[in-house]
Amino acid sequence: MTDFILVRHGETVWHAENRYAGRTDVPLTDLGREQAAALATWAATAGLTAVWSSPLSRARLTAAPAAAACGLTAQVDERLYELDFGQGEGLTRDEMHRRFPEQLAAFLADPVAHHLPDGEDPRRAAERAAGCLADLARAEPHGRILLVAHSTLVRVLLCHLLGIPLAEYRRAFPRLDNGARTELRIENGQPALLSFNAPAPARTAALH
Repeated sequence: MTDFILVRHGETVWHAENRYAGRTDVPLTDLGREQAAALATWAATAGLTAVWSSPLSRARLTAAPAAAACGLTAQVDERLYELDFGQGEGLTRDEMHRRFPEQLAAFLADPVAHHLPDGEDPRRAAERAAGCLADLARAEPHGRILLVAHSTLVRVLLCHLLGIPLAEYRRAFPRLDNGARTELRIENGQPALLSFNAPAPARTAALH
């Protein structure tokens, strides 16, 4: 069996305004860097065998301290990119409502059948992320692997693997906090969710 610890990257400068951050390379805040350091403290005794991340800097900078704490080198897989939010990229929901109200309403009703204009189909994103996990599970059948990725990607991935309708990802998994850990086990090709959105380590929690 292979255990995966899925972590959303640390806080970015767009979080304060709740802007949709997909493929834009948004930097971490001071709190985001503290969350990365706290993850490293946890990782040092977590028995990890590998650390992988999305190519975006907010994920790489969250993963790198954890990898260093384990004596590992963080590796990158493009299949762990966040979804491309198309015309919604960098906007708040209010700004989207002003620019394309009908498309936003359709997205909120069914984010898969009506993903944001010019954005990535969540089905395709879920499939690429699932392919990444399947490859890693085959390569490390007894591994314990940290993956640092993104909120929407992790939620659609979980729905895809667990047989939950993809359009329900916001309802089934309404919140994924920065730095929080979600543990997934793949055994004989079958996924099992062991924990979801476990609080970040105490060092991060103390900063709130």
